Amino acid sequence: MNRNNRWNSPKFLIGESYGTFRSAALGDYLQTHDKMYINGIVLISNVLDLRTLGFITGDDSSYIFYLPSYAAAAWYYKALKDRPDDLNSFLVEARQYASSDYAAALMKGSKLSDAEKAQVAKKLEHFTGLSEEYLIKANLRVTLFQFNAELQRSHGLTIGRYDSRFSGPTFDLLTENAQTDPSYSAVAGAFMAGFNSYVREDLKYNPERNYEALGPEAARNWNWKRAGGTPSFFPSAPNVEGDLVEALIDNPHLQVQVETGYFDMATPFFATEYTMDHLGLPEKLRGQIHIEYYTAGHMMYLHADDLAKLGMNVGNFIESAAKE
Repeated sequence: MNRNNRWNSPKFLIGESYGTFRSAALGDYLQTHDKMYINGIVLISNVLDLRTLGFITGDDSSYIFYLPSYAAAAWYYKALKDRPDDLNSFLVEARQYASSDYAAALMKGSKLSDAEKAQVAKKLEHFTGLSEEYLIKANLRVTLFQFNAELQRSHGLTIGRYDSRFSGPTFDLLTENAQTDPSYSAVAGAFMAGFNSYVREDLKYNPERNYEALGPEAARNWNWKRAGGTPSFFPSAPNVEGDLVEALIDNPHLQVQVETGYFDMATPFFATEYTMDHLGLPEKLRGQIHIEYYTAGHMMYLHADDLAKLGMNVGNFIESAAKE
């Protein structure tokens, strides 16, 4: 900003996936540390609270948040006994059940009776396409990787995490958990070739190094600790909801747009809705957050129609928020 004399220009942050986690924290940091106020933040395939993705023992929230995404996948593969024609209305029903009867049943834990469990399993079969027998064996709690292995097991297929509409052959038909992500395998080669070509040919940056799209070593050694912030006696899941709240309160003109896909299993849309509904913002600031939906997965731009829709939505958002 200093080098290019752009302090009076509109300023935006756009993050994707775990980059949304950083965008919320960075937006707050720039405003509080540098008094650099931001016009807008775009969060593509959002997660601000990593607890929502964890399937943590003793915490049933992930099972609740993922149920509508399971329903979307089951609808797509026509794995439902009474499959409705309209996806959107079906997902409204799935959201309602997940947050009411299903959540209440899980809250009972081991106090849930066999009769109640059977009733819930029957309803879950309606939404997920998984058999009542399997659901009861799973104690009504099916993790993401279990679901991705089970939904199309009879067809010898595993479905994708980044995009549940992708599927690929299952090597071990007895596996409990998905061993691969067909939606990642389908695009990894193109991403790697495109990035390496851009870096080495266009940017002329050609060190004798390999670029890793998903570096497991970096993930294992990532430092999630934060400098400053509210001290806590016990550790908890990383969460930047407070950063986004602080950014919005400090700058009431800040606009936030969230892009989310119904077939995204990496950052499920219902968890995103829950997060945005539980920020505890004053009423006048709630309208600063906008959610756009896509009949797509984690990387909605992989499909030409959704790429055009994403471009239009983000472009309109920037044009509007730049005037704030």
